[in-house]
Amino acid sequence: MLPLSYRTCCIFPPSHYFLSPLSSSSSSISFPFPPKPHHHLPLRIRAPDDAAQPYYYGALRHEHIESQPLKIAIIGFGNFGQFLAKAFSRHGHTLLAHSRTNHSEVAKSLGVTFYTGPHDLCESHPDVVVLCTSILSAEEVMKSFPFKSLKRNTLIVDVLSVKQYAKYLLLKYLPTELDVLCTHPMFGPKSGKDTWKDLAFMYDKVRIGEDEESVSSCEKFIDIFAREGCRMLEMSCEEHDKYAAGSQFVTHTIGRVLQRYGLESSPLDTKGCETLLNLVENTSRDSYELYYGLFLYNQNALEQLERLDVAFEAVKKQLFGQLRQVYRKQLFGDSVEGPNA
Repeated sequence: MLPLSYRTCCIFPPSHYFLSPLSSSSSSISFPFPPKPHHHLPLRIRAPDDAAQPYYYGALRHEHIESQPLKIAIIGFGNFGQFLAKAFSRHGHTLLAHSRTNHSEVAKSLGVTFYTGPHDLCESHPDVVVLCTSILSAEEVMKSFPFKSLKRNTLIVDVLSVKQYAKYLLLKYLPTELDVLCTHPMFGPKSGKDTWKDLAFMYDKVRIGEDEESVSSCEKFIDIFAREGCRMLEMSCEEHDKYAAGSQFVTHTIGRVLQRYGLESSPLDTKGCETLLNLVENTSRDSYELYYGLFLYNQNALEQLERLDVAFEAVKKQLFGQLRQVYRKQLFGDSVEGPNA
């Protein structure tokens, strides 16, 4: 084959050129059209370079995790568990439930998948497990629940009214690879029936892993209450019990004392009396089991009960002491002087 001389550096597909008859002087390739000048297109980044890829992939992964709803399992699907389920459902989370009592019909009406066995629930790999047991049955539940069947870094949340005891049980019975969040919604189906706005929600991040999924699950769960308008209170379990003994336990005690006293409504009720009647109604709705748990498992409760007793005796002493002075004046006249005369 004779050598060919290329007269352009542009490359065309074979169908775009042909060989012309060779002359004696040279060999050439003839083109059916003159080659067009090569125009450079503006540069566009098709993909991040190697250095930027970890950042982009990390950002996309974080966005994906944040956009995913939680799969929340509720253990103890009584009144309070059902109350929480309604709110969780409003935020688009997938809900599972297990309880000793068969609440499958109620669960179905709320869009919750009910499991009669805890092992089947664990095999569904929830992101969060919320323990809605009573205070007195909490240890029994934690001892028997198959926590080891849960996936690593599952977030375990309790909603007990006493927090030091709950923290102790969770750290004692849970595998170390599970995350722990202690919480106390300071309201219930009665007080939070219409709205959770400005109602207190206490939480303590007892043991949360540093990986992104652990942090995300915890923040998304807490965010449910923030979006409902709760007053968010992050504090230790120890602080909670100190404050709760002086507020929640005392409130329940006064309500039960007035209930035993037999406080009733009358045509002459003042605003203060109406407040006390509401207190009796609200506290009587809670079980005695709850009240006893507040006393038994909050180490500050006994001190508050003793202070109430001392305060009541001081009020009686003040009343009877002043009455004694009135009687003495009536008997002996103005000649009696001084409080100790």
